[in-house]
Amino acid sequence: MKIVKLRQWHRWLAPIMILPILLTAITGIIYQIAEIGGFDDQFSWAIHWHKGDFGYIDFQKSYPFLNGAGLLFLTATGISMWWKTRRSPKTN
Repeated sequence: MKIVKLRQWHRWLAPIMILPILLTAITGIIYQIAEIGGFDDQFSWAIHWHKGDFGYIDFQKSYPFLNGAGLLFLTATGISMWWKTRRSPKTN
């Protein structure tokens, strides 16, 4: 795949994936700290959000899969772009 196509796909998906990735990371950290401190019952909302349960909207079946697939795709395209630009000869 051409590097231009990879950049287009990466540029299109990155802004969409930033919110779910940040939400997953932040709620996971919050819940872990609350669990260590013995306050996990007061922060149960964090683990629900972490898993994709947003009250009336419940994505628990698809949220982890889509989050993981998006992150893997961004990782693969990012590494591929980095590798291709690293290997291409510099023209002066």
